[in-house]
Amino acid sequence: MSPEPDAPRSTDSQPSLTLTLAQIHVEAGDVDGNIDRALEAIERAAEKGTDLVALPELFTVGYFAFDCYQRAAEPLEGETLTRIREAAADHGVAVLAGSIVEDLSETESVETPADEGLANTAALIDSTGDVVLVYRKHHLFGYDSAESELLVPGDRLEVAPVGGFTIGVTTCYDLRFPELYRRLVTEGADLLLVPSAWPYPRIEHWETLSQARAIENQCYLATINGSGEFDDATLLGRSTVYDPWGVPVASSGDEPTLVSAELDPGRVGRVREEFPALRDRRL
Repeated sequence: MSPEPDAPRSTDSQPSLTLTLAQIHVEAGDVDGNIDRALEAIERAAEKGTDLVALPELFTVGYFAFDCYQRAAEPLEGETLTRIREAAADHGVAVLAGSIVEDLSETESVETPADEGLANTAALIDSTGDVVLVYRKHHLFGYDSAESELLVPGDRLEVAPVGGFTIGVTTCYDLRFPELYRRLVTEGADLLLVPSAWPYPRIEHWETLSQARAIENQCYLATINGSGEFDDATLLGRSTVYDPWGVPVASSGDEPTLVSAELDPGRVGRVREEFPALRDRRL
C-alpha cells in the first residue's frame, strides 16, 4: 500500500533543511588524504547551499584498516575534529564527523566510557563549529572483524537540535538493534544519521534494515556510507535518505558522490499524527 498524502502544510512551517551525505572515497590508512577529501566534500556541499553535511564511519583511517587504528587514534580535541570544526564555522554549515578512532585516554572535554582504549566516535558539529553531540558506537562488530577486540563500546546516547530537527546518531552495525533507535525517538529524535562502512555483499541487509528503522520510528533516517576497496572488503556505497514513511528520497551507487535532499521539519509530526503507530505502542 502506498503511503497516504500528508495533511496540508501549515503556513507557519519551519524552513526545510538541506542534508548532504558525503560518500567520499576512503583509502585504508591514508589519514591525511582521507581528511583532505572530507574537507573538500564539505566545501563543495556548502557551495551548493547545504545546511548539514554528514561523513561516513571512520572516514579518517578506513574501517577495515584495523592495523592502523592505534596510529590514527586521537582525542576529540585532536587535529581532525579541530579541522572539521573550523571548516564547519568557515562555511556556515553543520557537519556530522561520521566517526574517528578516538583515544579515550587523551580526551578531556567529554566524559569517556573507559580511562583508556579506543572508541569509534562520531561528533555532530553545528554551523558555528561547536560540538553539540558525541556518539560512540554501541554495538561492535565481531563477524569477520577485529572491531570488537580493538575498541571500547560507547555508553552515551543523546540528541541535539540542528536546523529545526532533533538529531540522533548511531553507527553502521547499530542498524541491527532497533531498541537503540526507539530510545532515541523517545528522547525526541526526528532525524537519525547513521555513518557507516557497510561492505558487499550484504546489500539487502543495508537497505532493509535502514528502511525498517525509518518506518517503525516514523522519522527521517539517513545512511552515510563510504566508497572504496580494502584487502578483504569493498564498501557498497548506496548512501540514502529515507522519509518518515520509509520511502527513499535520495540515494547513490557505490562511487564517490554527494547525495542531497531537502527535509521538512514539520513532516515527521504530520506523519505521526496521521498514522499514530508510535502512540499505539504498549511496550
